[in-house]
Amino acid sequence: MAKKNSTIDPCAATEQLRAALTRAGIVLPSLGLDDGGSLGLINLGRVRADVAIRLAVRLDKGHDASLVSDAAL
Repeated sequence: MAKKNSTIDPCAATEQLRAALTRAGIVLPSLGLDDGGSLGLINLGRVRADVAIRLAVRLDKGHDASLVSDAAL
């Protein structure tokens, strides 16, 4: 589990994530800051099953690419 990093602006992180998802052709309509507290959480929202599958495929492709680049080191 990643350590908490309070120096990262949740608003900037949300926009960076939204931009990356857009480049991947994925839209999470409910993506936004969580209003529930001071933890700086980002609400990814609910998505249709087809969007979840597209997201999983994109993550797998990115993970596979990182394995290739790590192997080159």
